Amino acid sequence: MLRNYSNSRTLGDNIRLGTLTAFTAGTINIASLLIFLSFTSNVTGHYAILAAEISKGNWSQVAVVGAWIFLFFFGGFVSNFIVITFNKKSKYFAHAMPLVLEILCLLFVGVYGQFYYQKTLEETQYLVALMLFATGLQNGLTASISNFSVKTTHLTGTTTDLGILFSMFTQKKFRKNGELVGRAKLLSSIMAAYVLGAVFSGLTYYYLEFRVFYVISVCLLVVIGYDAYKIHIRHFHTQYRYSKIYKKPNIMAYLYDKIHGIPEIKAEVKGKREKKRTLVFED
Repeated sequence: MLRNYSNSRTLGDNIRLGTLTAFTAGTINIASLLIFLSFTSNVTGHYAILAAEISKGNWSQVAVVGAWIFLFFFGGFVSNFIVITFNKKSKYFAHAMPLVLEILCLLFVGVYGQFYYQKTLEETQYLVALMLFATGLQNGLTASISNFSVKTTHLTGTTTDLGILFSMFTQKKFRKNGELVGRAKLLSSIMAAYVLGAVFSGLTYYYLEFRVFYVISVCLLVVIGYDAYKIHIRHFHTQYRYSKIYKKPNIMAYLYDKIHGIPEIKAEVKGKREKKRTLVFED
């Protein structure tokens, strides 16, 4: 999900990344709505509030809402800056770091809300700001590494694109276009995961309250851990092949042999038997 970058990503990579991060975005958005009476997975509504407060001349609220919008923007900026700066050194590190920062932000909101939150206006404003920064990080990361194919913190563009695609599918030539079908599958999975996360948050908030942010953090850890697991397995196989090529003892190769057996030895034995049969037949 995180290792591949831009055009090297497959549809499966984008669907896995999109569904998991969309689920967390939907969970975050409903949790923030129930707790703080504010949406935090997108800033569309905040732009409308900003304009309304400017027209009223309520400059203190203009500053607050403007700061919220900036933090969402800054989250996307930080996320892509990390990706383009560290991508050549380690794609996994560059792509995982924004999610680590998001997890830290959400854990802070969860811990502070569970033990210290006094429901004051100032506390609410700061926590909403932190959550907007966190979702900005997530949206910036998914868009950056997927070449803008995956955006999971809001569904406005997703719904529009699906409407366009389904209108195209009324004609047979577009229904046979694999790229368009794949795009529709991706967007549909993102939409379904977002709604599922929102429903999950609505059903469990009254039992979990601020602890719902711990669940969200676990979901993001799954995204990070999946690629760490895949990298470990690839390294495992690489070490095994290295030991076989250069005939050097290797603990990774030993473990591989114990788990999977030693097919090379079996093949050699089989080859010797076939060779013996051939010699007997020739005699």
